[in-house]
Amino acid sequence: MTADTSDLKVSAAHDADIEQLFDANGPLATAVGGYRPRHSQTDMAKAIAEAIVQQKTLIAEAGTGTGKTFAYLVPALLWGGKVIVSTGTKNLQDQLYLRDIPTVRKALNAPVSVALLKGRANYVCHFHLERTLQNGRMTSRDDVGYLREISRFMKTTGSGDKAELSKIPENALIWNLVTSTRDTCLGAECQYYQDCFVMKARKQAQQADVVVVNHHLFFADVALKDTGVAELLPSANTIIFDEAHQLPETATLFFGDTVSTSQVMELCRDVLAEGLSHARDGAEWAKVVAPVERAARDLRLTFPQDVVRLAINQIASSSAFFPALETLKQETSGMIAVLEKQAERAETIEQCRVRAIELAANLERWNAKGKAADDGQERVLWVEAFSSSLQLHQTPLSIAPIFNKQREGVPRAWIFTSATLAVKNDFNHYTSQMGLWDEPARTWDSPFDYDRQGLLYVPTGLPQPNSADYTDAVIDAALPVIEAAGGRTFLLCTTIRAVNRAAQRLREEFETRKLPYPLLVQGEAGRTELLDRFRAAGNAVLIGSQSFWEGVDVRGEALSLVIIDKLPFSPPDDPVLAARIEALERKGLNGFMHHQLPEAIINLKQGAGRLIRDETDRGVLMICDPRLISKPYGKRIWQSLPPFKRTRELSVTQDFFQSAAGGTDGVQ
Repeated sequence: MTADTSDLKVSAAHDADIEQLFDANGPLATAVGGYRPRHSQTDMAKAIAEAIVQQKTLIAEAGTGTGKTFAYLVPALLWGGKVIVSTGTKNLQDQLYLRDIPTVRKALNAPVSVALLKGRANYVCHFHLERTLQNGRMTSRDDVGYLREISRFMKTTGSGDKAELSKIPENALIWNLVTSTRDTCLGAECQYYQDCFVMKARKQAQQADVVVVNHHLFFADVALKDTGVAELLPSANTIIFDEAHQLPETATLFFGDTVSTSQVMELCRDVLAEGLSHARDGAEWAKVVAPVERAARDLRLTFPQDVVRLAINQIASSSAFFPALETLKQETSGMIAVLEKQAERAETIEQCRVRAIELAANLERWNAKGKAADDGQERVLWVEAFSSSLQLHQTPLSIAPIFNKQREGVPRAWIFTSATLAVKNDFNHYTSQMGLWDEPARTWDSPFDYDRQGLLYVPTGLPQPNSADYTDAVIDAALPVIEAAGGRTFLLCTTIRAVNRAAQRLREEFETRKLPYPLLVQGEAGRTELLDRFRAAGNAVLIGSQSFWEGVDVRGEALSLVIIDKLPFSPPDDPVLAARIEALERKGLNGFMHHQLPEAIINLKQGAGRLIRDETDRGVLMICDPRLISKPYGKRIWQSLPPFKRTRELSVTQDFFQSAAGGTDGVQ
């Protein structure tokens, strides 16, 4: 029998198994309440099973409602061998680990062990907790209470995962003092090494059949060899990326290098503390760190504005930035010389020395002499200033060659899945970003009846999106639709400034018009809390920017209107975007059509995907940007969206909310 015939037989056997598993009378139907077989889900599961068994790559776009999670989990748990599932966020990671995988494992009666692996900043560190309890360097009264909670938590927790301690906000500053970083971990030298939660999590992951990670962890590891995935990769047979549309951005972040003035200040703080604790007589520690801290502050102050993003070639050669950078390098070298002499006095001082050398090397690598890094990749050098820190970035122009290098070697299955990978069924943009040029890509359409369930409304008479009063015009157009919907609205903005202006206007309008809709605004509470309040209210209006465009699932009538203020094109002043467009144009391609437009379409598809979440949902997608109609590329955009009925008439939109059947089609 030839290998091809053998493959066909194996494939047919798996197809029959999958048909039976996803059948209306199969084990999934028994285990999952409200389960209904979907042809697209079963078909997708067959394609994934084939890729897994043959150790091939598959790019799988699955429209909302396909049930892609089960479509990849069933074949992965049955035939995947050692599986790594990487997802977009820690929330989705927890959902997979705590809900989806246990459900499928139980339904299939599959004897697989599962582990959850997060980055080290998610696990409380015994050493740093003890040091913080002793030092008592608390910055607020809240921190004192939080520290007490963490101390109690450590006596009962088996995992040390801070997600279990929901009483303490995820962004509370105390977490920085009780967790380790790659720089501050003592490794095998630590007295708590045997009890270390990071090490325990890694060990469990190495022994498990299925390991759930997130994209940040996956790529941080591939870049830094630090997070525990490095030990997992060699033995993995199957790697599945869910929410795979996020990979280009995440990989770009981690395959680049960043060094910041906050890292310098943090190092100085630790050098002072450790020097005074273990080698008080070895140096005048305050005088050792002061010039380095001053140089870091001076470097930040070379840009007077609050927020800056500039490529290196946009910084004037006469700018104070370049001399200030040289000063910081020199002062850091001076501190390293003192640390060299004192390092043997304590393990923690030696650790500060290693960190200082690495930081100096990063500062040295960031220079104006050329874009090619050690790996031969072309890179963009740029700076980003925030109110109190400055970051120096080196970003690869393309991640495709680096990612391809990661995929070389042992044959294994690579599955990339998301609801948004293609532009009108064309995967070219995604495959060229990821270096997956010749790999098979397929689309499974959503089972939802968009023509009946939804309406796309593009209002008339709006000014151009760069007009000064654009957000006010959006609110004027949105108010009658919000009223017709009875609240129940997401207003998704492309900038934080628009979020704030929209919130101010709606607050005034709701008060004047006596409208009873609770107004929830990004930044006024955490994302999870805002969503819980939105669902509970049933008639709320939530205003958010990028973090609400994806990964948000509100089913039922609580969300009946999604308003998008403008097409989500990346800001033109982004230094990395500018360099990528320039590189495309050197090849004779159009930077807008080949990069900016497909990026915006994929992002818009994510925002639009918030509206219809199941078969009974109905709602209006209101896109306010007039370019959707006036520009030649507008048609390509709306043809990539779900096939809603379309209108430009406010009255049709209002009728849609009043009638059970939906409105008439106003504009084609």
